[in-house]
Amino acid sequence: MLLSNLNLLAAAPGGVARLRELILTLAVQGKLVPQDPKDEPASELLKKIRVEKDRLIAEGNIKRDKPLAEIAEEEKPFGLPRGWGWVHLGDLVNASEAGWSPTCVGSPRRKGQWGVLKVSAVSWGRFDASANKELPAELSPRPEYEVKDNDFLLSRANTEELVARSVVVGKAEPKLMLSDKIIRLDVSSHASRLFLNLCNNTAHSRMHYAANASGTSSSMKNVSREVVLHTPVPLPPLAEQSRIVTRVEELMRLCDALDAKGRLEATQHAQLVSTLLATLTDSETPAQLADNWHRIATHFDLLLDRPEAVDALEQSILQLAVRGMLVPQDPQDEPASELLKKIRAEKDKLILDGKIKRDKPLPPIAEDEQPFSLPLGWSWARFPELGEFGRGKSKHRPRNDPALFNPPKYPLIQTGEVSRAKGVVQEVYSYYSDLGLAQSRMWPKGTLCITIAANIAESAVLGFDSCFPDSVVGFVPANAMGNVEYFLLFVETARADLLALHLLPRRRISTSKSSAHCLSLSHH
Repeated sequence: MLLSNLNLLAAAPGGVARLRELILTLAVQGKLVPQDPKDEPASELLKKIRVEKDRLIAEGNIKRDKPLAEIAEEEKPFGLPRGWGWVHLGDLVNASEAGWSPTCVGSPRRKGQWGVLKVSAVSWGRFDASANKELPAELSPRPEYEVKDNDFLLSRANTEELVARSVVVGKAEPKLMLSDKIIRLDVSSHASRLFLNLCNNTAHSRMHYAANASGTSSSMKNVSREVVLHTPVPLPPLAEQSRIVTRVEELMRLCDALDAKGRLEATQHAQLVSTLLATLTDSETPAQLADNWHRIATHFDLLLDRPEAVDALEQSILQLAVRGMLVPQDPQDEPASELLKKIRAEKDKLILDGKIKRDKPLPPIAEDEQPFSLPLGWSWARFPELGEFGRGKSKHRPRNDPALFNPPKYPLIQTGEVSRAKGVVQEVYSYYSDLGLAQSRMWPKGTLCITIAANIAESAVLGFDSCFPDSVVGFVPANAMGNVEYFLLFVETARADLLALHLLPRRRISTSKSSAHCLSLSHH
């Protein structure tokens, strides 16, 4: 079973910890917040960082650093968004230093006394000022090692799991010194230490430290400053670093709530599900989708514990389907451009035979109308180009005139039946008489129905021949298109866009707006 209640979280050991790890992984891969093409790219950021370093060296404030080799392709664990770049952590650090480890007796220090931090102060994701030992009275403190506000600290020695874990201090307590097992990294003013802290605690950094740690004990390990400074880091633009940190903090608060209560409130859960499922729909290639799917699938026990979350997953799958991401493309398939020609020829014949009216030419679909890119062989099209598209009819007034319904003969469906249909309309509660049919129209079984009033942008396929009023739009695909199920899927994915078209005081979408909505059209 994919679904399990979060109240039974104890049955999924380490579930929240896995979720935190997933959030960090998505964050440093650029998958939690959208990229802004106006942001200054990482390449320009690195130039500013270099200028700052050179100035500090010239002023005698820091020592000249050793050049770091470029990061080789095999050192890059994943691809990066445009505007990002791979760098070493040392490229973003002006200086680094370890502290002092005198022999201490008291633990923890008494109020007003100097203390020396233990590695546990920086081991668990947040700075713990209480993890210290008191400096003996006969020893003088070394203020140059005192912890400062917003210090970026990293444990140089620790257990195999915790070695090189890092924190950003925030507000520092006075009279606390670094031990020689803790490194302080002086991060450039052109980089976010909070973002670098996220990067340092992700799985790919853990792998770097595990591969380069030393130590005779299997439990206790050490890493040198050189290993720390050579850690590969994905660097986004500075503005995006800030956006990522804000987003991660929001999601980590949800994880805190999940840890504390064992279950999230509905709004919190929806926020978490929406963020993580967005990584699926943001996939640009089938390979990316497979990778992102694997990450999400391992957390289904935490995410899909309620019906609305399952609905959100279904919607994500539908979006991927109409983007051509769920099945492989066959280059031998006839392209959609040829399919459009066949549909046009079919419509021209029907017009010539007097069976349908000549349709009005539609403008080409502009770039800004296309919500996503399409696979090779696909095309964008509009409903009227692909078959018969029109509004239902109910001309007679008043609409509740008994003569329209007596005697009842011809099915009449309303927006409610479409809304409740769950794919195919099977129920009917009203029937037109001959007079009712004369002022309306009978649509064939298999017609796609889209509501444009009351229950806005709901859709379903007629399970029988039926009339419907002008609050419903009907679409009958051309014979060359085959059945209507693909269009039903597409409308379900586009419902949010159709609702956005309806920003009017009255609860109605115009036929022209709904017909203008473009569809992704695959090979036949």
